[in-house]
Order: sequence, then structure tokens, then C-alpha cells
Amino acid sequence: MSNQLNICDISKHITFFENLIGKENTKSDTMHKLAYSYDATREEREPDIVLFPRNEQDISDILKYCNTNKIPIVPRGAGSGFTGGSIVAKGGIVLALEKYMNKILELDEKNLIVRVQPGVINKDLQNFVESHGLFYPPDPASENQSTIGGNVSENAGGMRAAKYGITKDYVMAIRAVLPNGDIIRAGKKTIKDVAGYNIAGILIASEGTLAVISEITLKLIAKPKHKRSAMGIFDTIENAMNAVYKTMASGVTPVAMEFLDNLSIRAVEQKFHKGLPMEAGAILITEVDGNLQEDIEYQLKLIESKFKENGCVEFRVAKDSKEGEDLWFARRNVSQSISIYGKKKLNEDITVPRAKLPELLAQIDEVSKKYGFKIPCFGHTGDGNVHTNVMVEDLKDLEKGHEAITEIFKIAVNLEGTLSGEHGIGLAKAPFMNLAFNDSEMNLFRQIKKAFDPNNILNPGKMAL
Repeated sequence: MSNQLNICDISKHITFFENLIGKENTKSDTMHKLAYSYDATREEREPDIVLFPRNEQDISDILKYCNTNKIPIVPRGAGSGFTGGSIVAKGGIVLALEKYMNKILELDEKNLIVRVQPGVINKDLQNFVESHGLFYPPDPASENQSTIGGNVSENAGGMRAAKYGITKDYVMAIRAVLPNGDIIRAGKKTIKDVAGYNIAGILIASEGTLAVISEITLKLIAKPKHKRSAMGIFDTIENAMNAVYKTMASGVTPVAMEFLDNLSIRAVEQKFHKGLPMEAGAILITEVDGNLQEDIEYQLKLIESKFKENGCVEFRVAKDSKEGEDLWFARRNVSQSISIYGKKKLNEDITVPRAKLPELLAQIDEVSKKYGFKIPCFGHTGDGNVHTNVMVEDLKDLEKGHEAITEIFKIAVNLEGTLSGEHGIGLAKAPFMNLAFNDSEMNLFRQIKKAFDPNNILNPGKMAL
């Protein structure tokens, strides 16, 4: 039993929830508590109870009860996050939204919007709207399992962010349940809406600390007719990083601009034998799209020109979709591949202005040398988002690994960047919030939290709140 729920009261709470949503949706057995005790961080923290609300009214009734009884409760989608955002801090309840709250409610093709429940899987939504000739661009690496509610709560990005932006750019309206059980709607279906405060904007990336999202209205766009992929090979990572921001400033906006450094290239090649250039300092993988073939060709030629002006030694264009998928294989599989470098991966997703990328990667290399850790880097350089991975071989060096991560966070902040581009803060990065925000800013965050959640029942302990 945790120190959050009183051992004398837990049977009373279980009885209430069983009467409210049924025994089949109220679980406190070891199997369920273990299944909902971790996310992609693999840090385990068991809840006391797991609840499966069937609808928005269930969420309201559950929150009202938890608020009255001061019970901490954590909303959860697929548990694919990297910062501990969907696991309990010190016991309490996990509110699992994936079982019932997973429906696409409306597709409005005239107004190019779709209305969904929070448990809808990102890739399922993409496939559904594309079958109607429409396009939902945000494509986090976890797209095959992460939920739209989780994407909104973390403001997820993805490889297409360079051209199309991230989750916040597509959220038009949110229905949410406040900790006291009140149901609110933030935003409208309309393109323009400046009436009142931007509550939807506050809820996006709030990591379930302010309200439980029960419905999301998303903007869609027309699906481009054509796309092509290409890869540039560079002798040095500095040349590759210079090529990124100079290409993005040239008048072409690629759908994606992804990179792998030498350590990442070697790891993928060792694991999958795809014929990658093992001696390259870095590779850039890019994609362009459009409705006219001549526009595709123009974009690719301009990118090739900018790449070669900045040290690209070879530029490969995919001849067809199969070759395109082969080019993207390395990027999609790099995260699992770099496990060859250590037993523990300290994975962070710092982001800096694109023009600061060469300096960022150079300073990370200095941290690698200082601490003696391999730090493979890859990610979404089209929007300045780099996944840095401090690889710890011997777990007795874990504390030193965290020291290296602290230095990397400081580097990012000093380069006018941020602690996280898409993974969020959660439990993992909460101790570092003071590096990025001053006391006045942190106090403002806490005041916002208190205004929404005066009893601090919703996802307590996250974001240092």
C-alpha cells in the first residue's frame, strides 16, 4: 500500500468505484497495478487502483469523488511517454482512458475537422482521415501506439514537424473535466476565436496536471498527392548541422529533416546491415511533398544544392516508395539500435534554434569526452529537436550519467533552447525545471495549477508542481 491512500479507506474507495463503473472497470489486483506502473522510462511505481471510465460522465463522477477525498489520480493513454508523465508519483489511482474512450466521433469534411476521444491511436486517426483524402500531419515515433489524448497532453511532435508543425497547431477545441468534476469546453470549431482566455492552449502540454481531456477537435488539411525522400551523406556533423538551417532558409520547407550522427549510423548498421556509410560523420534524411511532380523535383534539386554547398559528399534520391522506406528505416530504428552502447540509456529531447545546432552538437561532444560516455545523437533537426542519449555501460556510473545530462540541459538553455521538444517534463525532468525557469515563472506555473486544481489531486509531482 502506498502512503497516498489510507489502508483503512481503500476498500471503501474500491466499493464506491465498483458501484459507479462496475467491478470489471475497477481493478486493484497485482496484475493490473503492475501493468499500469510504468511507461517508456521503465521506472516502476505502482498505483493502488486502476479505473477504466466508460464516458465523460464517469470521468466527472470519479474526479468529484477523488477531489472530495483528496485522492491523487493520474490520467493515462497508452503509457508510451519517456518522462514518467503517466505513472503515479506516490500511489493513488490511474485513470486509464484507452479501453472505452477510443472512438472517432465525427469527420466534418466540409470544415476539415475531426472530433475524437482521447484514447484514439494516432496512426489509426491518420489512416482514417487519409482514406477520405485528408491529412493529419503530427507523427510521433510512437504513432502506432500513442493516443491523441496523450499527444495533446505532451504536445507531441514527430518527423513531419519541420513543415507541418506539432500537435498544438492542429488542436481547435478540447472538452475536459476539471478536478472538481465540472466539464468545460475550450476553443471552438471556428478558425478564428479570440473570445476569452486561450484555455485550450493552457491544457495542451499540461501533462494531465490541470484537467482530464475527454474530447479533442482537430484541424485537418488536404493530403498531398506526391512525396519523395532523399539522403545526404556528410563527412562531419558540423557540416550536416550547417546544411540543416541553411536549407530551411533557402525557400524550400521539407516535410522532414532528420539526422543520425556517426555513432547512430554504426549502431543501425551493426544491427540491421542496411549498407549505411559507416565512416560518415552524419547523414541527413529528408522528404518533400506537393501536388505537382515538377514542384517535387524543384525542391529536391534545391535541397541537393544547399547540402553540397555545405559539405555533402553524396546525395541519394529514392526512386520509388520502397526505396523511400529503406531510407527511413535507419531513422525509425535508431533508438533501439543504440542499446549496443550501454545497459542504461538516458534519453533526452532538447531543442534549440536551428542555427545553434552546430554549436549544440559540438558542446555535447565535449561532454562525451569529459565524462567518458558515448552520446549518440539523432532527431528532428528540421525543427532543432535533438535526441541525446547518454549511454551508461556500468550502472555504478549512473549518477555520473545524470551529471552529464545536467550539463547537456544547461547547454541547451544557454543556447536559447528548451529542456524538451516533445517528450515533456513529467517526473524525469522535474528536477531540472529551475534551469529553464526563474522563480517568478515557476510561481506563475504553480498559481495556474492551484487555480485549476486547488487540492493537487491531478498528476501531483509532475513538472515540479
